[in-house]
Amino acid sequence: MSSVQKVAMPRLPHALIALGASLYAPLRARRWKAPRRAIHDQEKTLAAWLPRATATAYGKACGIRAGMTYAQFQTRIPPSTYETIRPWIERMMQGEADILWPGQCADYVTSAGTTYGHGKHLPATADICAHFRQATLDALIMYTTRTGSTRVFQGRHLALGGTTPPAPLQTSPTFPIRSGNLASLIARNLTTWAECPQCGEARTDDQLGEWQERVRSIAQSCSAKNITLLAGVPAWLVLLAEELRHHAYGQGRPLNQLRDLWPNLECLVHSGMPVAPFAEELRQNLGSGVNFHEIYAACEGLIAAQDASGPRGLRLMAHSGLFFEFIPISAFDEHRVEHLGDKAVPLAGVKTGVDYALLLTTPAGLCRYVLGDVVRFASTEPPRLTYVGRTRHQLNAFGEHVTEKDITESLTAVCARHNWSTVNFHVAPLAISSTTGRTTGHHEWWIELKPGTHETPTGPLLEGELDAELQRLHEGYRLKRKNSDMRPPVVRLVMPGLFAQWLTANGKWGGQHKMPRCRSDRAIADVFASLAQFNK
Repeated sequence: MSSVQKVAMPRLPHALIALGASLYAPLRARRWKAPRRAIHDQEKTLAAWLPRATATAYGKACGIRAGMTYAQFQTRIPPSTYETIRPWIERMMQGEADILWPGQCADYVTSAGTTYGHGKHLPATADICAHFRQATLDALIMYTTRTGSTRVFQGRHLALGGTTPPAPLQTSPTFPIRSGNLASLIARNLTTWAECPQCGEARTDDQLGEWQERVRSIAQSCSAKNITLLAGVPAWLVLLAEELRHHAYGQGRPLNQLRDLWPNLECLVHSGMPVAPFAEELRQNLGSGVNFHEIYAACEGLIAAQDASGPRGLRLMAHSGLFFEFIPISAFDEHRVEHLGDKAVPLAGVKTGVDYALLLTTPAGLCRYVLGDVVRFASTEPPRLTYVGRTRHQLNAFGEHVTEKDITESLTAVCARHNWSTVNFHVAPLAISSTTGRTTGHHEWWIELKPGTHETPTGPLLEGELDAELQRLHEGYRLKRKNSDMRPPVVRLVMPGLFAQWLTANGKWGGQHKMPRCRSDRAIADVFASLAQFNK
């Protein structure tokens, strides 16, 4: 039976951990630098995956065979989505063996439900846990390699991700299963010597229900620890910094930055959403000398990590047990995914500057699984990519094809010019029917900015600057505006708390949860319209 439970191991001295990292890092770095290493690793990954999948019910139903060539795999095996494999997962949760992956599976990781609106239960097999263990370690080794220091291993690591212990799920009276979130899965499956610095005392794994109480508990229990690394979703890391300052003030010791509290803090690992809108505020909260380190992880696997400084993209984890495929967005249709198998290309076939829908084949039994993410390669040797957005979270009501990356970069640039800090934002289309019968429209931006700036933001000011910035960044949007297919955007500056109200009401406050940045419908914007009080 697959299980993610681990036997508690004795802690190793921090100096010994750092020494181990310093010896291990050069070995991994040499391997990653080998020419075409990533493509070779991907070929080996698929070859090793096929025989395991052949013995499963899903593999037999799809015609998976050991020794298949990639061309056969590409043309014969249909891509899948969560909706298509959900019945198979439900069979696994009833205790059936050899369904998506050999053996039974008693543990499941639950997603935040950003796209589907509800969480997904995904198998946490022993093999996918091994993937997370190796990939997480390698992501940290990439950090030490690019900074030239292993000091990050000489203290404790605080992951703000809602590391709630797995809870029982009653799906079968005879087969007990458990479900936890991604942070819990990673925390319980780190390599033994890497997990020792974890700050995981008492209440930090949260027996409390409310997210604010969880953050308050973490602040109280970890404020006196030797923290060298912080990790989490950028928006919630800002919340943690505010709570730590409040906690310190209550004890009579004002705190300007977190390095005053944790002088050895040197690394911020961020994931889950683009850091740009929060970067300056995070730097101010952290203090000088803290390096940012980005990883790209999902409940289905750890996909990429930062191996170089600057805007070069993240290094694809081609060696960690996941097989990657890519469907050009120009050929992607979420309503006929199962017919798009021959449109996908492996890593060897990708090109820079092209947006791709990402497919994963994993040691949890997911096969050609459409993750729902859009990525773009900055380089192919070595393979480095950037996260562009979600396949379902794009602005395309008027044929503009604007992504989450586009709107995030536009807002970040405008706010940087005025020294404004973003709390949250969302963009939706607003259609307008003219007297001629022609339907046009514009983007409606809902933005919450932090109060207390020297220059007061206004809707009209933001409208003009966001319009100009997005036209500069995105050719399709510029053409739509030039041809009058789209009108200038409208900006709604909302009162503090509106986004928190929506996130809380929808069960998405804290942890892994993220605010959908844009949609091609008004499912979220119409709720905002009923809640908001705004100033133009």
